[in-house]
Amino acid sequence: MSRPSFPFEVRSRDILAIAIPASIAFITEPLSGMVDITVIGRQGDAGLLGGVVIGALIFSSLFALAYFLRIGTAGLTAQAVGARDPDDGLLHAARAIIIAVVAGLAMIVLQAPLLWLSTWLMAPGPGVEAAFAAYFGVRIWSAPFSLINFALLGWFYGRAAARTGMVLQLLVNAINIIGSVWLVYGLGWGVEGVAFATLAGHAVAAIIGLILFLRHYGGLGALLARIAPGALGEISAVKRMFALSRDLMIRSIALSIAFGYFAAQGSRLGEVALSANAILLNFMMISAFFLDGIAQAAEQLCGKSVGANWRPAFDRAYRLSFVWGLGISLAMTAFWFVGGGLLIDLMTTSEPVRAYARDYMAIAALAPLTGMPAFVFDGILIGITLNVTMRNGMIVALALFLVMALTLQPLWGNAGLWVAIHTFFLARAAVYWWALERRKAGLFA
Repeated sequence: MSRPSFPFEVRSRDILAIAIPASIAFITEPLSGMVDITVIGRQGDAGLLGGVVIGALIFSSLFALAYFLRIGTAGLTAQAVGARDPDDGLLHAARAIIIAVVAGLAMIVLQAPLLWLSTWLMAPGPGVEAAFAAYFGVRIWSAPFSLINFALLGWFYGRAAARTGMVLQLLVNAINIIGSVWLVYGLGWGVEGVAFATLAGHAVAAIIGLILFLRHYGGLGALLARIAPGALGEISAVKRMFALSRDLMIRSIALSIAFGYFAAQGSRLGEVALSANAILLNFMMISAFFLDGIAQAAEQLCGKSVGANWRPAFDRAYRLSFVWGLGISLAMTAFWFVGGGLLIDLMTTSEPVRAYARDYMAIAALAPLTGMPAFVFDGILIGITLNVTMRNGMIVALALFLVMALTLQPLWGNAGLWVAIHTFFLARAAVYWWALERRKAGLFA
């Protein structure tokens, strides 16, 4: 028996209605990271800066293991909306929130071995290690709040409530930015101040997000009344969620390995190279979060089209996502070529770091162009829950990245690492395109 279809149109304004709020929200995350680096970087101590850089990277990598809570929930919710689910994906969100709480508390309990493992992997120098440990000891307490935010944002964006998601993410990063400046410059808390400001931002956003989630369903009592006995543990739904979570976690691990290897090799080149690469990576992340706004639109609209069983909407969303993605990537590349030097000077007062970052700015500025197809395909594949395709594509790209890095770094030094990162982006896009072309017809019954 074929599924019913629910036709709907996709226009550029539908893409932009999701992409613009999402991009505004996403862009505050690397900007918050830039403020953290700038606040510590202008202390003039490369060791303190390196500790914050490694700390931020470790937590990005650690929380990335649970990123499926956001992207998996968004894809499943978008499909539920397309299929006219009257509960707006409630069960998907509820399961994700429960997992978020359990996983976040587990990270707090295991903080000592996690700190040891992180220190061993990154091999920081003595000055960097002390700053990193101080940062880690505070930031780890943000884990439950950060993961709850992942689940809630997935639900909001899956329902195309992009403005609500934007407000929550702006709140996280506004508190982080203001708090970092006040706690470091005003109270002299150093790296602990930066970490505490991040903790406060995530805690406030999680509480407000949960309140909005409950209000959507009329309060806690009404929400619980909507959940039939045993529904949260329904076998087929739980199996699907865990399969999706497993594959997205493997995908996130592979992504973390790539960027973790990049950072670790930079750390082994010395504090100057580590700090300079961190600045350039923040440039790249800013571009990535602009592109993630387009990816978010592709995710919601492509997922909705599969839930609605309507191929014309999918094809239109696919094409428009790449058109807008190309325009944004060209603009970002031009911006970094023109203004990158000024931003480097703003972010650090260390002349060796400034000079090193300028030497590699041109190759780093190409990241929006080489990364755009992979980011857009990520959104499409998340929305239509082709999790195995994402997992396999990321593993293939990681293998190629490691081969390129191991081959080119001894020959070209830091430039070899940057070439390997570009190869990583392009390989992901190529695998995703090939696999999706083979699967499109089977998505619609």
